[in-house]
Amino acid sequence: MAITTNEALHEVKQHLTDVRYTHTLGVRDTALALAKQYGADESKAELAAILHDICKYHDVQTMQDIVRNKLHEPHWGEYGNELLHAPCGAYFAEHQLGVKDKDILLAIRFHTTGRAGMGLLEKVLFVADYIEPNRRFPGVEQARKLAEESLDAACCFALRQTMFLLLDRKQLIHPETVSAYNAFYKQKGAMEFE
Repeated sequence: MAITTNEALHEVKQHLTDVRYTHTLGVRDTALALAKQYGADESKAELAAILHDICKYHDVQTMQDIVRNKLHEPHWGEYGNELLHAPCGAYFAEHQLGVKDKDILLAIRFHTTGRAGMGLLEKVLFVADYIEPNRRFPGVEQARKLAEESLDAACCFALRQTMFLLLDRKQLIHPETVSAYNAFYKQKGAMEFE
C-alpha cells in the first residue's frame, strides 16, 4: 500500500463534507470490527473504508469521463453519482494515491452495487457502508443483527432492501446489484437470509 491510513484520512477530508467524513469514520470503525470478526485483513479493510467515498462529491461530468475513457465502462454513467463515485473512487485510489492492492480497489469499486463473487474484503466494506452507526433508515437494525451472525446474510439483506428502495423510487437497478443478489440467493437459498 502506497498510502498510510493517516495520509488517507487527511486526503479524504479534503474531498468530503463534514457529514460525509463522519460517515467515513463510522464505516472505518465498522469495517475494522467486521474484518476482525470474519477474518479479513484489518489494515486493508481500514484503508478501503477510509477511501470508499473519496469521489462522492466530484463533478459528475468528470466521473463520467473517467468511466467512459479510462475504465472503458460507459454503462456506469447511466446511474448517476450515487453509483458513479465507486468505480471513480477506485480509479482515484489507484492512479492518484498509489493504491495497488486489488482487494482494496475491488472493495471500493463495488461498495455501492456489490457484485457476484464478492471477496471477503468486498463484503466487509459493502456491509460496513450499509450499517455504520450513523445510518438511520428502516431495516438498518435488522441488517446490523444479521451482520453479527452472517456476513453473507447481511449482504443479501442489504442488496434486497436496496433493490426494493430503487423499485419503489422507480429508479434503475445496476446489473451488478441484481447479479450479486442472485449469486447469494443461489448459493444459500432465500430462507437463510430471512
